[in-house]
Amino acid sequence: MEENMEEGQTQKGCSECCLKCLSGIPYASLIATILLYAGVALFCGCGHEALSGTVTILQTYFDVVRSPVDALDVFTMIDIFKYVIYGVAAAFFVYGILLMVEGFFTTGAIRDLYGDFKITTCGRCVSAWFIMLTYIFMLAWLGVTAFSSLPVFMYFNIWNTCQNTTLVESSNLCFDLRQFGIVSIGEEKKLCTASENFIKMCESNELDLTFHLFVCALAGAGAAVIAMVVAVSVLIRNRVILTSKSTGRYCTRF
Repeated sequence: MEENMEEGQTQKGCSECCLKCLSGIPYASLIATILLYAGVALFCGCGHEALSGTVTILQTYFDVVRSPVDALDVFTMIDIFKYVIYGVAAAFFVYGILLMVEGFFTTGAIRDLYGDFKITTCGRCVSAWFIMLTYIFMLAWLGVTAFSSLPVFMYFNIWNTCQNTTLVESSNLCFDLRQFGIVSIGEEKKLCTASENFIKMCESNELDLTFHLFVCALAGAGAAVIAMVVAVSVLIRNRVILTSKSTGRYCTRF
């Protein structure tokens, strides 16, 4: 009988401990971190492959060649964008970890483990700095989202023309790369609907795949913006609570 009572108390203690641990998880920060990782992974992965597909399309169908000298041509810009993507992936992997750490430290879980505490001046400065950094990242991702919509718009025009080739058979439409600033004004690199290269491009998988990869990259950038909005809202709320209730029993759990 006594053994059964001891087992019941042990099970009750384990369940209470699990509930206590779950109650201390910053769910809003966790959601923001997961959404941030998903958005950054989608943007970086799809964006990198879409840029590689753009190189193939330019070289194969538009007959654009890489400059033999170290000039700032479209291929050099694409290489720069790829290195930027590598940096963004690494930077936001670290930032996501910091975001979760900040979320855990601004809940009541630390207080329950180590006793009641007061927010120091250094803690307030770190919290304010983190809020400012997150807000800057949110504005940066807004710019990235707007910039990512440009290749989506360009590829949509080409892709839509390929989907309606029967409607444009009577007219000879041309896509001039000089209109998009991809080549210099002195170079005439255009592709007309009546040309053989245009028909081959429409029949190939490169155009369709590259277009949808850019769409996915745009969606990833949008997800990162939403994650930044959620993160900065959580950080501001937690800072307000920790500042106004730095004495007494409290728990943000947010």
